[in-house]
Amino acid sequence: MTDSLPAFTKSQLALRNGQDKPEIWIAYRGIIYDVTDSRLWRNGRHYEHWAGQDLTDELKDAPHTQKVFERFKAIGKLI
Repeated sequence: MTDSLPAFTKSQLALRNGQDKPEIWIAYRGIIYDVTDSRLWRNGRHYEHWAGQDLTDELKDAPHTQKVFERFKAIGKLI
């Protein structure tokens, strides 16, 4: 499934922070998810987390598990 996803760099991901471009993306375990339509990611911020970056290391502090990413469309791979 993820093999056919386009690849994006950290710099490209960083631009999708809800400020520089209208898209709001986050990455987790090498997969980039589009959270633009989530009410919890308005303006590119979700509690103390910011969009446009890899949140893999930050998930351990979250009150939810990685299953939360099943709600969002995987749109790319982080390279």
